[in-house]
Amino acid sequence: MSKRSPLKFIVVLGLVSLFCDFTHEGARSITGPFLAVLGASGTIVGIVSGFGELVGYVLRLATGYLSDKTGKYWTFMAVGYVLNVAAVPLLALAGSWELAAFLMIAERTGRAIRHPARDTILSGAAKEIGVGWGFGLHEAMDSTGALLGPLAVAAVLYFNGSYRTAFFALLVPAILTLSFFLLARRTYPNPHGEELHSVKSQTDGFPNVFWLYIAAVCSIGMGYADFPLIAYHFKKMSIVEPDWIPIFYAAAMGMSALAAVAFGRLYDRSGLSVLIVSALLSSLFAPLAFWGGTGRALVGMILWGIGMGAQESIMRSAIVSMVPARRLGFAYGVLNSSYGVFWFLGSSIMGMLYDKSIGYLIIFSVTSQLVSIPILVLTKRRLRSV
Repeated sequence: MSKRSPLKFIVVLGLVSLFCDFTHEGARSITGPFLAVLGASGTIVGIVSGFGELVGYVLRLATGYLSDKTGKYWTFMAVGYVLNVAAVPLLALAGSWELAAFLMIAERTGRAIRHPARDTILSGAAKEIGVGWGFGLHEAMDSTGALLGPLAVAAVLYFNGSYRTAFFALLVPAILTLSFFLLARRTYPNPHGEELHSVKSQTDGFPNVFWLYIAAVCSIGMGYADFPLIAYHFKKMSIVEPDWIPIFYAAAMGMSALAAVAFGRLYDRSGLSVLIVSALLSSLFAPLAFWGGTGRALVGMILWGIGMGAQESIMRSAIVSMVPARRLGFAYGVLNSSYGVFWFLGSSIMGMLYDKSIGYLIIFSVTSQLVSIPILVLTKRRLRSV
């Protein structure tokens, strides 16, 4: 198969992710205040959003394993995408916070169902043009959707002022998501060829270098503050005007898209060294975002976005060289679940540290990310000897 065909598939699958992120990231930008309008307390909002994220990551362990076990990657993707995008416009009909909370968790569940299978399918095409370039391009399109969704919702609210209208308007990108998914399925039905069925049973386990790599990923995730905490700090300390906070987030998402492509390309040339560089850069976001004025906060958000883009592209790319194709679904499930759990734990710890001392929060964030660097160096050396 020529390189043009895999690239075409990656672009089409990238459009699926673009419109999917347009849908659910647009919704996430207003689900908090929408729950409040329906009578939910701050505690309920925190629990629902946190639990939804936790489910969205932990469930990937099971769905990744099952997608490998059954080989029905496209089926898992179809079910996941339908649940992922259908839950969003249904929020327009929610008459209670309980129903809205159920739909929010359903949306995260759909993301968990389709994510490992999608990355496995994507890796088959990415290997033919360069895994870093393939995953980087896909992540850039994904981040573009995450940028456009909240901006579109903000525009709807500006002209109409209704959360329900905004949720209903997201039916358009939801339909486009499923349309491009059907096109992707038709364009490239078997991206791995016979590779998924040619691996012998003794390769079913994961090598030690994989688990070493997972430890580094967990360390990075532990030190990465979630944006709601950063936004809370901006508002509480009057560092950024409330109307500008979404703009700062959009700037981070834009930088994430650029970083995904740039670092993905560099990964194909230099390997894990690029992830080490990105970890060094992203470790500086906390001092800048939590200490200083508006200018430093913007630089901090740019570094936060660079880290996000690099992580989403390189972390998935590196797995391809460590694990046989037949186990990629489960491997991506382990990767995503581990990263998500430690990000959740780290964000919770940083939330508690914030109430005690911002300095402690910064030390925790920087240290956690820097710990990953010697582990990544060791991982790189082990990969050379494999």
